[in-house]
Amino acid sequence: MKAAVLYELGRAPRYAEFAEPAAGKDEVVVRVRAAALKPVDRQIASGAHYASPRELPVICGMDGVGKLEDGKRVFFGGPRRPYGAMAERTVVPRAFCFSLPDGIDDDTAAALPNPGVSAWLALTHRAKMAAGETVLILGATGVTGQLAVQIAKLLGAKRVIAAGRDERRLNRLRELGADATIQIDQPGDALKDTFAREAGDAGFDAIIDYLWGAPTEALLAALTRPEFAAVTKETRLVQVGESAGATISLPAAVLRSTALTILGTAGIPSREILAEAMEQVLGRGARGELRIDTERVALADIEAAWQRKEEPGRRIVVIP
Repeated sequence: MKAAVLYELGRAPRYAEFAEPAAGKDEVVVRVRAAALKPVDRQIASGAHYASPRELPVICGMDGVGKLEDGKRVFFGGPRRPYGAMAERTVVPRAFCFSLPDGIDDDTAAALPNPGVSAWLALTHRAKMAAGETVLILGATGVTGQLAVQIAKLLGAKRVIAAGRDERRLNRLRELGADATIQIDQPGDALKDTFAREAGDAGFDAIIDYLWGAPTEALLAALTRPEFAAVTKETRLVQVGESAGATISLPAAVLRSTALTILGTAGIPSREILAEAMEQVLGRGARGELRIDTERVALADIEAAWQRKEEPGRRIVVIP
């Protein structure tokens, strides 16, 4: 069969022949229809990820959409190495196959679950977002950030503020539910003042942070109170990504002057929580409540697509 085969860490995979997969105990062979090319796929193939392969060659891709032998269409994850999702066929644990609702096309079904479930869990499982709250999405112009804006609004947020660099994407986020936007590529003091203005007296209830680095430092400076004041509520900041920097400077005054809790994403939740999030995201995608921009690329063109800079806010979907 044909597949996107990785022969060397740090290089693009090649369109090549690979041995057919065979199912073992509690596994199924999936005939792949679509697989999204995600930043984590590139990171794993680069050798920089903790889950990067130790033995080569392997097929790239963590998840996708396909059909089982009985014709059932599923979203699948966790192919058994050396197999991956970017192939004509792959082998996965039966438990990692999720039924797809009617009304969702293959491209959307392949691209939506990974970033959509991540955003859903960050808001519900970690930030414990409640209806009527004010939510800041820091790094909202990326694929996952755009979905976080939409999900926060669907979950009943009173106000959603989207912060990011891409002006065109920020403008589109108003169509997707953002009540206000913040351009983050401005001087530190100006950005701090903008965050403070959008926070107002009520502040932010939940912050989902895909950036870290300098933008987060400006945000924390804006949240720091210059005087003693009564604290009326807690702000929960969920640290998800580090596209603007891997570290920050955190003055003690930030934590002493305001009720701020910083949380991580805490790895993978239980299968029950994951399955519920998957059902919600796929169902809302099928109803058109969650939107994601996709671009089709043939599996045969994987090497060129891999090396191309991804357009912000759009996900490449590989079609065997």
